[in-house]
Amino acid sequence: MTRYEHTQTGYVMVWVLFVAAYAVASGRFFEASSARQISLVISVLFLIAIVVFYKLTITIENETLCASFGVGLIRKKLPVSEIAECEPIRIRWWYGWGIYLTPDGWLYNVAGWDAVAITLRDGRKFAFGTDDPDGLVAAIRAAIS
Repeated sequence: MTRYEHTQTGYVMVWVLFVAAYAVASGRFFEASSARQISLVISVLFLIAIVVFYKLTITIENETLCASFGVGLIRKKLPVSEIAECEPIRIRWWYGWGIYLTPDGWLYNVAGWDAVAITLRDGRKFAFGTDDPDGLVAAIRAAIS
């Protein structure tokens, strides 16, 4: 049974990566050199990053919290029973998008400055970026109780 599901799309990140892929590819398009091949490889890597990180979906179902990026290749799952506490937080702009180690633990984020900090019973910390921090906190607290 799904208790909570919310998806946030990283529109700015998608556009930045797409423009970067286009700029790198078109900058060397008419050159016949190894630089052209390298540029095309870099552009393809940017496009792959779009597919992998374009959205973050957070679900709570069957007593498991799952945060998955893009098409679901990268995900973080944890049992709700291991969560000791959670709270909405504001993250710093320089933490960026993607997966990063921050003072609030590992941050999983695709857009914005809002997140939910989660502390596990063993002391490990995570933060999941979301544009619905209050809804996610309420769903986690309901699942814990």
